[in-house]
Amino acid sequence: QVQLVESGGGVVQPGGSLRLSCAASGSILRVYAMQWYRQAPGKQRDLVATITSGGITNYADPVMGRFTISRDNAKNVVYLQMNSLKPEDTAVYYCKQDLTMATVPVKYLEIWGQGTLVTVSS
Repeated sequence: QVQLVESGGGVVQPGGSLRLSCAASGSILRVYAMQWYRQAPGKQRDLVATITSGGITNYADPVMGRFTISRDNAKNVVYLQMNSLKPEDTAVYYCKQDLTMATVPVKYLEIWGQGTLVTVSS
């Protein structure tokens, strides 16, 4: 079994910062790409940021220059540092990790976290 546990959401004023974390645990062989998505009320789930196993990052236009995705490969953790937060950043944030399990045969999975709510409001 593999699971992702997210933490770090909460309520913050416009212009503030939050750091989200997403840790994978279980029988993991290797983690490939890691992503953060978000879903605002009544809207579809959108990709926010991606980081490859080699550390290459990509961001959605609305968060470019404000959010930073990073990872700790030794701990199978992905982070999302969010600065200069705006009310339109309010959403449930989900992490996703693409990985292989240490099973025979090896299984490839795309695992989602449970989501963490970020509310930006004065």
